[in-house]
Amino acid sequence: MSKAKLFPGEIDAIDRKILDLLVENARISITEMSEIVGLSKTPCTLRLQRLISDGYIDGFRAVLNPKKLGLDHVAFAEVKLSDTKEAALNAFNSAVRKIKEVEECHMIAGRFDYLIKIRTADIRRYREVLGEKISSLPNVASTSTSVAMESIKEGGR
Repeated sequence: MSKAKLFPGEIDAIDRKILDLLVENARISITEMSEIVGLSKTPCTLRLQRLISDGYIDGFRAVLNPKKLGLDHVAFAEVKLSDTKEAALNAFNSAVRKIKEVEECHMIAGRFDYLIKIRTADIRRYREVLGEKISSLPNVASTSTSVAMESIKEGGR
């Protein structure tokens, strides 16, 4: 293992292993993490702090079980805007962030402008969200919906 000093913002294989461990289990102890990556606790802690301060780790959060919470209906809305100038995009982006049922929103290069993942209790509630919230967003010209029949993989890696 090289003892060379990393440049600011640079990560190595040990840092990547720490990131992989955290993705799998963000509650892993420093003791366990240090054993797995082959460092003592202090250097492992320093690396973790650096990864956080350098922005490689945005935060830590609980991953909730949507089925247990009665939110296992997933739909994807394709959204076409009537205006795609920067001000229109900014207005849409700002407004869509405020809708709690929107789990993800991505600007798309293709036949529509945005793909939105929406999680609700059922199709009735999705219809309400689409009609009252999504369709009312700034500059929305049209939407098209696909409903997920089963989620095979969610939440990252």
